[in-house]
Amino acid sequence: MYISHLSLNNFRNYASQEIDLSPGAIVLCGDNAQGKTNFLEAIYMLATSKSPRASADRELVNWDITGQDIPFSRLSADVSDENGTVQVEVVLTGQPGSDNLEQSRFQKRIKVNGLVRRATDLIGVIRVVMFDPHDTDIVGGSPALRRRYLDAANSQIDPVYLRNLQQYSKVILQRNHLLRMIKEQRSNSDELRFWDEQLVESGCYLIDRRQSSIDSISAKAAEIHKQLTTGTEDLETIYVRSVAQRQGQDLASAFLEALQSARGEEIARGMSIVGPHRDDLRLLADGVNMCIYGSRGQHRTIALSLKLAQAKYITSLTDDAPILLLDDVLSELDSERRRHLLGAIEDYQQAIITSTDWDHFDADFLSRAVKFKINQGSLILT
Repeated sequence: MYISHLSLNNFRNYASQEIDLSPGAIVLCGDNAQGKTNFLEAIYMLATSKSPRASADRELVNWDITGQDIPFSRLSADVSDENGTVQVEVVLTGQPGSDNLEQSRFQKRIKVNGLVRRATDLIGVIRVVMFDPHDTDIVGGSPALRRRYLDAANSQIDPVYLRNLQQYSKVILQRNHLLRMIKEQRSNSDELRFWDEQLVESGCYLIDRRQSSIDSISAKAAEIHKQLTTGTEDLETIYVRSVAQRQGQDLASAFLEALQSARGEEIARGMSIVGPHRDDLRLLADGVNMCIYGSRGQHRTIALSLKLAQAKYITSLTDDAPILLLDDVLSELDSERRRHLLGAIEDYQQAIITSTDWDHFDADFLSRAVKFKINQGSLILT
């Protein structure tokens, strides 16, 4: 899978950009704040309908463009694989006459091959795995970030997982509301039975798929991590579940039993404390918990190993490698780790990597890569 053409209009600092892209390694080099990360962000948004770093769609629109009655941003890509070419488009349109950035609201319209689609229908059309410097928080940050990593790994390849994830989130909201009502003695605890069953139905699917994916990703991440650390560290990735099963017990029964055991505490706290929304990943390097004791450098290498393992996992299930997006990944790696990473990149049909310095790449890699210089939201082929 690779993007053959990308079109950006009024997106971040891109006023208007039409660019043909080829398979293989693509290097974007330029100073900071020139548009390298924005370029990758656009591709990620075309794949998922969401920005990996913006809290609101209005942040994505280029407000420096003058003469617009209605502010808008348009992203479009042609993506090719063995089955042909698909066109994906995402358009953000502001309310007429809305010239206040902080108060403006935007409508998002998604099209696939010219037909309007929901955001959920977009997932999986373009499969991407993105690494940026903030992904070190997967290791050193909150459990929620590690759960998000798990959800991203599964949602792009399993639409049933995505539907269950959405359903589970809705059930949690409803169930938490009921728990607060019971705490305030405005509802009866018997009413939890229905929501418990709903929680177990969607939650069991999430737990099962997460466990299966981590069983595969853990082995792949360990191999990649050993290469990136030149054999000095052994990485182990463990899925830590809040629902424990006894030997021979099925997951649904264990989930219901855990909910019953936690009933008093859940009512007292007014929130659900058992289920996949409370699960975590434990990341061990030579047996040491890196989420607690790892250095910044270790966090970066482990996060990179996990992202590359995620890409390999997607490839193993789809027989088609995702597009790899690597933002400023080389700046804090030594020369040996850079060499191993750049070698791994060339296994992908398309990998786009950004940097501020051409010297981060060896001459052989650059001779095979397509190279662009980025300056103020404009790409120049070098």
